[in-house]
Amino acid sequence: MTQLTLNPDGPGAQPANGGAPNRRRTRLRSLARTAGMLPVLVLLCIGFGLGNGEFLTMQNLSIVAQQASINVVLAAGMTFVVLTGGIDLSVGSVLAAAAVVAMLVSNAPGWAWAAIPAALLLGGVLGVANGGLIALLRLPPFIVTLGSLTAVRGVARVLGHDTTVFNPQLPFAFIGNDSIAGVPWLVVIAAIVIAVSWFVLRRTVLGLHIYSVGGNAEAARLAGIKVRSIQIFVYTVSGLLAGLAAVMSAARLYAANGLQLGQSYELDAIAAVILGGTSFVGGVGSIVGTLVGALIIAVLTNGLVLMGISDVWQYIIKGLVIIGAVALDRLRQQGSART
Repeated sequence: MTQLTLNPDGPGAQPANGGAPNRRRTRLRSLARTAGMLPVLVLLCIGFGLGNGEFLTMQNLSIVAQQASINVVLAAGMTFVVLTGGIDLSVGSVLAAAAVVAMLVSNAPGWAWAAIPAALLLGGVLGVANGGLIALLRLPPFIVTLGSLTAVRGVARVLGHDTTVFNPQLPFAFIGNDSIAGVPWLVVIAAIVIAVSWFVLRRTVLGLHIYSVGGNAEAARLAGIKVRSIQIFVYTVSGLLAGLAAVMSAARLYAANGLQLGQSYELDAIAAVILGGTSFVGGVGSIVGTLVGALIIAVLTNGLVLMGISDVWQYIIKGLVIIGAVALDRLRQQGSART
């Protein structure tokens, strides 16, 4: 005779051990969500390490970390936006415009100190403009930021007179080329951005409101959350961080070009966010996942170069990664619906 007991996973009488498989499946799903794409990152590192002995050297791993840093900063801002159900396609163009402005100001006699504030200010203003158009005029984020992508790229070219702006005596060049306690400044800045973003999203009321707006904007409004203010805030954050990424990029190159700098950076940022587990529909995701996603993109790029893969195939492979990221997002949504 089968012994009956109360099933803690649902109402009704079930066999005594009936809930155990369900609990195991639940734990496995929870572990998979927590791990995210980290196993993929580890497997990529192992695969490239076996394929090329130089990949796992400390020198190359430092290069990978520095290459990932700019995308980490951009993707952090993109995470704020995507968590609300939005998108920011303009970050690459904002980066280019802010970098050109930083270089121009750094070359102005007596104004070198204002180069970094000028880049951050421009990024923030452009972010506010995007957020205002989306929140106040209720325009689609995709259309607004697609327009900004083109318009701001034009502004960057006009500011730089369609030439590359150089400054061999760049006062903030240490950001892109020096280190502190053996850790490159680029990596330090990216780590600080991730830490602050994590704190805001996970430990503040503001972070809770961001997730709430992404989960259900109308319900958030009825609960007293200022949805429009949140939307403007996240696009401002994205713009500010694009301005910071511009400073990092200019510091690394001692130069900025409005035509080429930042091209396709928005795609890498979006890929990092979605690979990291943030849902395109909003309300679900984490900044730590975004960090892992950005590292996957950097490892993939660096590993393909070391393997001698041509840049044409690199574009194809990275494009397929973006498509795969969207497919993973859809599978995650379907899995959540089943549970």
